[in-house]
Amino acid sequence: MRTALLTLTALVAFAANSILNRWALAGGAIDPTSFASLRLATGAAALWLLVSLRDRGGHRRPAGDWRSAAALFLYAVPFSLSYVSLSAGTGALILFGAVQVTMIGVGLYQGERPHPAEWAGLVVALGGLAYLVAPGLAAPSPLGSGLMVTAGVAWGVYSLIGRGSRDPLATTAGNFLRAAPLAFAVTAVALALATPRVFLTWEGVVLATVSGALTSGVAYAVWYAALAHLTATTAATVQLSVPVLAALGGVVLLAEEVTQRLVIASLLVLGGVGWALQGRRAKVTGGEEVTGGQV
Repeated sequence: MRTALLTLTALVAFAANSILNRWALAGGAIDPTSFASLRLATGAAALWLLVSLRDRGGHRRPAGDWRSAAALFLYAVPFSLSYVSLSAGTGALILFGAVQVTMIGVGLYQGERPHPAEWAGLVVALGGLAYLVAPGLAAPSPLGSGLMVTAGVAWGVYSLIGRGSRDPLATTAGNFLRAAPLAFAVTAVALALATPRVFLTWEGVVLATVSGALTSGVAYAVWYAALAHLTATTAATVQLSVPVLAALGGVVLLAEEVTQRLVIASLLVLGGVGWALQGRRAKVTGGEEVTGGQV
C-alpha cells in the first residue's frame, strides 16, 4: 500500500508538471530555458531545505552523482522546449511512451522476463503512441515530438539509476543541485544568441517555482522511494497513465482541445497499461520468481 500511494502521488505530480509547463509557455509568461533553469534551481533549494530539516541542520556532503544530474538536465531542458508547440496531453503521451521503451528495454537487457500479457499490453500501448504521432493533419509538431522523445529517454535513464538509491531525498537534492547550473548555462547561451528569446514575468516565475519545488523536487524524491519496490517494466508501464491525467488537466485548466486522435491514442495506451499490470499480477501470484524483492 505504501508503494502504491508513493507511486500515485508521483504520477499525479508528473501530470501537473506537463500542465504547469504548458501553462507558462503557451501563455507567454516565460521562455522555455528560463523555466527549466528556475525549475531545477527551486527544486534543489526545496529539497536541501527538507534534507536540512530532516537532519536537524547537520551538514552533509551532497548525495547523487553527475551521471544522474546529466540525465535530469537532458530531460528538463528538452521537456520545456517541446511544450512551446505541444499540448499538455500530447507531450505527456510522447514523453512516457519514450520512457516506457527505454526502461523496458534496459530491464530486458538486465534479465527481466515480462509475462506474455505484459508484452501484449506493451504492444497495445506503443501502438497508441505510434497512432498519435503518425503523420497527418492532426499529428503533433515533429520538432516538439523529437525534443520530447529526447526528454523521455533521459527520464527513463534517470529513473533506472534511481532504483538503487538508499536515500531518495538526499540523492534527488544532489542531482538537482548539479543539474541546475547546466540549465542556467543553456539560458546564458540563449540570452547571448537571442534564440530562443529569454524573458520573465511574475506568473512564469511562480509557475516554474511550483513546478520545481513541489511537482518536481519533492515528487521526484517520492518517485525514487517508490522505485525501490518496482521493477523496470512495472515502473515504465504505470507512468503511461500520466498522459491521460495531463490531458484532462489541459482541458480543464488550459482549455485545450480534445481531438479524436488523442482520445483514441489515450484509450489504447491506458488499455495497454491495464493489460500489462494484470499480467504482472498474474506473474507474481502465479509464483514466478521476482528478483531483488521488487514487485
